Parts: sequence; structure tokens; C-alpha cells
Amino acid sequence: FLTAHPLLDPETLSMRKALIGTPKPGTARTAKPPVKAPASKKKTAPKPTVAAKTEVTTSSTAPIIVAPLDKIVLPQTPQPRRYFKPEAMQSLVNSVNKNGVLQNIVLRPVGDNYELVAGERRYRAAIDAGLTEVPAIIREMTDSEALEFTLTENLQREDLNLLEETEGTLDLLALKLNTNREWVITLLNKLSNIQRGKATDNSVREEDKQIINEVFASTTKITPEAFRVHRLPLLNLHPEILEALRTGAIEYTKAKEINKLESPEDRQELLENTIDMSLSLLEVRKQVLSKKPKSSQPKLQTRLDDAYKQARKSKVWEDTDKQKKLESLLAELEALLSPATV
Repeated sequence: FLTAHPLLDPETLSMRKALIGTPKPGTARTAKPPVKAPASKKKTAPKPTVAAKTEVTTSSTAPIIVAPLDKIVLPQTPQPRRYFKPEAMQSLVNSVNKNGVLQNIVLRPVGDNYELVAGERRYRAAIDAGLTEVPAIIREMTDSEALEFTLTENLQREDLNLLEETEGTLDLLALKLNTNREWVITLLNKLSNIQRGKATDNSVREEDKQIINEVFASTTKITPEAFRVHRLPLLNLHPEILEALRTGAIEYTKAKEINKLESPEDRQELLENTIDMSLSLLEVRKQVLSKKPKSSQPKLQTRLDDAYKQARKSKVWEDTDKQKKLESLLAELEALLSPATV
């Protein structure tokens, strides 16, 4: 989470321990208030609506509640993380089964429900573990504020793959610059041209430069130029390779090599072999070279141009026998290229 997240407050940490408690064998492990708290009446009382939700505590910035899972909805905007590794998810489900949800998710009120802002893995694991409610921090946010929070929180994660990081960075820049991905890429190209002396410094607004530098300083470990050169090419990979990269089935270096193959069949075959046989980068490169078509013979037009240049440089005009042979060959060529023949 961001450094200002209330979970980092000592008061909130102690409250989280009170929320979670120690699960009893054979009972659902949910993060519930202490037995003497008014919220414990949920065990016998009908499930309250969101409007009647009992507030457990309030930090200096946002309240913490125990939120029913059936009142939480996923955001409609695309999220930076679209794929969760099954093994990692199952490990988290096992942890939730044993210990409950140890870290609050972040929600915002939307109508009679709550929209998930951060903590989708914990939310999904709680559902798979059979929980009915989770501890959550509630924050009032606009659509753009919620998207910015989600993008920033995800970009600061260590386990985000390169494709997710690239797309998330572009989306965050587009949000802050009030534009789209295409224009963000245009701005990055303009900044590169300025650095290389190929464009004037006023081709990009100073406020845009500042926003771009701030985003890269706070979310990534590379510069805008390194991002432009090394990360943006990811988006040009073929769809099947992009999908394998998104799911973590293949590394970026191998994906770039396989992407060089023009034949869809060859790409798919090598992609499957790389995944199934855990081919090394060197082995992938060798197979790419073996599948590439051999260099074809020079085109006829190139050969003709070269022959003409060579004839002009040679002393064929001084040799009577060669002149006669050349005249014969030119006659055949002229006949071949005549409109009636073509």
C-alpha cells in the first residue's frame, strides 16, 4: 500500500489483531470483533444491510469495518492485475483458511454496496475459503481517485510482471495527464527526441514533464527513456505470446525471440515447446534461427541494376566481340520487355 495507508499506524495494527482474534477449530475464519463488542450480535441477528453496518473503529483517515462479501462488487474499469497464478492463490486460500484475512482490503461506498479498490487477491481468497465477511478500510473516492489508488498500489508490488507493469504505468500516466495511452507514448517519444537534440524543449509542456517524472520516480525503477525503449515494445508482441507473458508462462527475453518468427504455426509450436520443455534462452534462439527462411537470391531487379552498373564500368565498349554479344543480349531483353510481350 501507499505509505499513508492507515494499516501502518500502531493503533490500526492493534485494532487489526482485535478484529482477527484466534479462530476456533471447525469454525469459519473471518475477521470478527471481540465477543463483547456490539458487532458480535451478527451471529444471531439477521445480516444487516450496508446502511446499517456497524463501524468497528475509525482511524485518522478512514473507518475500518467488517464488510459482508456479498456487498462487495468489483470495479468495471480494467485492473492492472488480470491474472493470478493458481499456485499462489491456493497458498493464500490455505492461509486465509488457517488464519483469516490478516490485512484489510480497501473499499469505497458505491450506492448500497462497496466497490473493491485494493486487495482483490484477498477478496477472492476469502470467497474460496468460504468466508462471509472481511475486514476493510472504507474511503470516499471519486472514480479517478479510486483508479489512481489501484494503479499506484499495484505498481508498487514486487510480483507484478513486466506486461502488467507496462500497461499499468501507461494507464496511470494517461489518468494523470487526462489523455489516452497513445498520446502518452507520443509524449515519451517527444521527450526522447528532446534529450537527443532532435526536438525543441518546448514541444512538451513543463507540467506534463513533471507529471511523467513524478510517476516514474514513485512507481518504477527505470527512467522514462528506458521504459520507452525496453518496455513499450512488449505491446507489439503477437497476441498468443502476449497472453503467455501475461500468465507468467514465459519470460520476456524468450517472448521477444519467439516473436521474430513470421509463421503463426512456427511461433505457436516454439511457444508450446518452450513452455512444455522449459527451453533455455539459447535453445530458443537456435530454434528461431533454424526456422527462419534462408536468404533468398537477389531479386531480378537488383541483378539487372547491378549488371548495368558493372557494364558501364567495364571496357565492354572497346571489345568488338563483346559488343556483338551485348547487342544480341540487349535485343533479347528489349523483345522480352516490349509491350506486346509483357
